[in-house]
Amino acid sequence: MKLWRWLFLIATLAVLVEGFRVALWVVPPDAAQGQAGRIIYYHVPSWAAMGLMFLTNLVCSVVYLAVRNRNHTLAMKADSLAVSSAEVGVIFCLIGLVTGSLWGRAVWGIWWTWDARLTTTLVLWLIYVAYLLLRRFAAGPQMRTLAAVMAIFGYVDVPIVYMANRWWRTQHPAPVFGGAPGSGMAASMMPAIWWNLAGWMMWGLFLLSLRYAAEYRNQLAEQQAGLAALEAGPASLAGQAGR
Repeated sequence: MKLWRWLFLIATLAVLVEGFRVALWVVPPDAAQGQAGRIIYYHVPSWAAMGLMFLTNLVCSVVYLAVRNRNHTLAMKADSLAVSSAEVGVIFCLIGLVTGSLWGRAVWGIWWTWDARLTTTLVLWLIYVAYLLLRRFAAGPQMRTLAAVMAIFGYVDVPIVYMANRWWRTQHPAPVFGGAPGSGMAASMMPAIWWNLAGWMMWGLFLLSLRYAAEYRNQLAEQQAGLAALEAGPASLAGQAGR
């Protein structure tokens, strides 16, 4: 692993540890939810990291479709980053679902309810899981193009998830940030949000850099193997004709 990745990993772990300390022992418990309210310090950052990853997937999918026939190197890099960001985004989406379920069990007394926010989030997770399954099991030259188109349409659910508890009456709490007048968190609780938001974003970028490097190497190897097979084909035919 390159030196800059080691340094970035050390910085990331330091921020995550500080975020953990602040979230558990520095900020006060929520006045209404008690200690269970501390889950939000991981729930919100996981959603933010998920949003960043799926936005990266969208942008890279658009770039891939735009340059796939004109700049094969850029197209391969964009495609590698697209699939890598989708993988990391699916992980963060799952973490958001799990932390939300834990909070719901502690506060509502139930693990799950089929309200608009939770249902659209589950659909979002399934969309990107399907995208990854397409990338994993489909074959043929059009697979990457189909996956890019699927990613673009799949991203439509991201703003729907974000707006769900604004558009519909849901059991999910009203927006804490950017909601109605009076929404938001007490200033004494914000350090835990900022530290964990920074830490989870850094952790997501670190995982993305690892997966992108591995995916790009794999695609280069596949391309080189394909070119070698094409070059070997005419030579093999010529050898057979000379017999």
